[in-house]
Amino acid sequence: MASHALSKLSPSTPFSTSAGAQSPRRPCLASSFRLPDAWLGASDFSLRSTSPVSRSPKPRPIIATVAFSLPTAKPERVSSIENVPRWSRRAIKSFAMGELEARKLKYPTTGTEALLMGLLIEGTSSAAKFLRANGITLFKVREESVKLIPKGDMYFFSPEHPPLTEDCQRVLDWAVDQKLKSADRGEITTRDLLLGIWSEVESPGHKILAALGFDDDKAKELESQVSEPEHEG
Repeated sequence: MASHALSKLSPSTPFSTSAGAQSPRRPCLASSFRLPDAWLGASDFSLRSTSPVSRSPKPRPIIATVAFSLPTAKPERVSSIENVPRWSRRAIKSFAMGELEARKLKYPTTGTEALLMGLLIEGTSSAAKFLRANGITLFKVREESVKLIPKGDMYFFSPEHPPLTEDCQRVLDWAVDQKLKSADRGEITTRDLLLGIWSEVESPGHKILAALGFDDDKAKELESQVSEPEHEG
């Protein structure tokens, strides 16, 4: 067996028993080398990987579920899901921005003041444009909000979806009720949200609007636009 293994040694392998001969050279780590081993079945090996070149995987598409309804305290008011008015895309986004603003201010709940800021943060809706046209900006609303409700402790972490205050929930239900009472079967828009905030007289959102010059006349002006198509998508 030993003689068989030695017979497979490469002639180029330095091997000498003479006293003056140099010690065998160590094979360098190159792209390929030879191993004198008959049990491996081959004497020529390569360090190059035979697997295909790995490439970074393609990014997976982000799948988001969009809800067409906002929280309600009165789910029994409609007989079937077909009769439930849908919220517009911008109204839902404004609500989400309000939740985020409540978390940024370390508020434990989402109130009407956060909902009002959400309308302005979204910024592209007819309600946001109406507010800015009357001098009501996000900076002013945030400043008035902090006066009414100071920021939470810096070590307090708001939940991902801060629960709604009672007046904020009534705003959402008011908007749905008004849409159900009207002959308009379109979507519930940001204008309905803004009018709902104004309808809650004791809420922080109403007080902030009043402090910044919003009044019943402006509310009537906005209400006259509710029946007009908003094209919010």
